[in-house]
Amino acid sequence: MVLPTFVLSAALATSVAAYDTLLNFHGAPEVETRTIDDIHKAAVAEGGVVTLWHGGDEKTQQDALKEAFEKRFPGMTLNLTVDISKYIDGDIDRQLSQGNVYVDSVILQTLQDYPRWDQEGALLRYKPLDFDKIHPGFRDVWASWYAVVVFGWTNIWNTEKVSEGPVEYSDFLKPEYKDKLVFTYPNDDDAVLYAFDLAMQQNGYSWFENLLAQNPRWVRGTATPTTVMAQANNSYAVTFTGALGLAPTAPFNVSIPKNGFFVTWGQRAAILKDAPHKEGAKLLHNFLLSEEYQSPNNTGMWSVRKDIPAPAGFPELMDVNSTNPIDFERFMADRERVERLKLFFESKIGSAQGLSPLVDDL
Repeated sequence: MVLPTFVLSAALATSVAAYDTLLNFHGAPEVETRTIDDIHKAAVAEGGVVTLWHGGDEKTQQDALKEAFEKRFPGMTLNLTVDISKYIDGDIDRQLSQGNVYVDSVILQTLQDYPRWDQEGALLRYKPLDFDKIHPGFRDVWASWYAVVVFGWTNIWNTEKVSEGPVEYSDFLKPEYKDKLVFTYPNDDDAVLYAFDLAMQQNGYSWFENLLAQNPRWVRGTATPTTVMAQANNSYAVTFTGALGLAPTAPFNVSIPKNGFFVTWGQRAAILKDAPHKEGAKLLHNFLLSEEYQSPNNTGMWSVRKDIPAPAGFPELMDVNSTNPIDFERFMADRERVERLKLFFESKIGSAQGLSPLVDDL
C-alpha cells in the first residue's frame, strides 16, 4: 500500500513531535531571579500545592521534608508519595505517554531516567537560585535535572552488640561477625548491587564466598538492616547496606573505607514540563537547594553544593579517595550489566524474600 505524500509527512511530523526532540533546540533554561519569598507568594497564588514523588523504601522517610517545607512556607501543602524509584519511573512514563501529568516534582535514585526524559522533552529547564553552586557533576548543563541530596552507604554497627566496627570490606569476614551481619538483597536494590560490585571488583569472588560463610541475614529495603540491628532480641549488629548519615545517634557508629570504595550518589530532582503546579515545584526545589536545607546539620551528609562545608571530621566529598559519587550514573546507565549482576546474585542467595519494605512493618 502506498500512502499519499501528505499522509507520510503528517505521520513523520507526529512521530518526531511525540518521540524525538533532539532538533527542537529548546534554548536557554529559565533562570530564577526572584527571592524565595517572592516564589512563595507565587506558589500560594497558584493554589498552594506541590505534588512530589520521592524514591525510597519506607513511607515515612521524607516526613521530615514535608514538615520542614510546610513550616517554612505557610499556606503550602506538600503532597508527598514515597515509593521505590524503579517503580515510580514507570508510573511517570505512563503519565507522559497518556498526556496526563499530575506530578510536579520527581526525586529518584534511577539517575539514568533523567537524560532520557529530557531527550523526550518531558522536563522543565529551570535554574533555581544557587544552581551554579551545585557541584558540576551533579547538574545538567541545561538545568533539566540536578541532584538535591547526597545519599550513600556506610559501614554501620551497633556498639552495644560488637566492641569494634569494620572499616574495609575484608573486615566483614572477621570471626567475631559470624551470625551478626545483615544486608539488603543486592538483587533488589541497584545502589546495594553497586556496593557489592565495588567490593567484589576489589576483593574477588572468594570474598563473597567467605561472606556467605558468615551466615548473613538478607532483608528487603535499605532501612531494614539498621531496624533489625536496633532490636535487642537478636545478634545482628553490622552492615554496609544502610544509611544513618555521618554522625549517627547511639548506639550506632559508622565508618567509611580507606582503601576500598563505598557508594555515594547525588539523588536527582526534576520538574516535569507539564506539571500542574510549576510555581509550587520551583519553591520546593529552591528550598531543597537552600543553605538552610543543605547544611550537614540538617541532612547528616555532604551537600550537593560546593560552597557548603563537609560534616565535621570528614573531607570534602570530591576529595574523598574512596568514593566516586559521579560514577553511580555510569553504573545505572548500563542496564544490561546491572541485570546480569542481579541474576548472578539471585542464583547465589535466591530471589528477594518478604513483603515490600514499604508495608513490612519493619
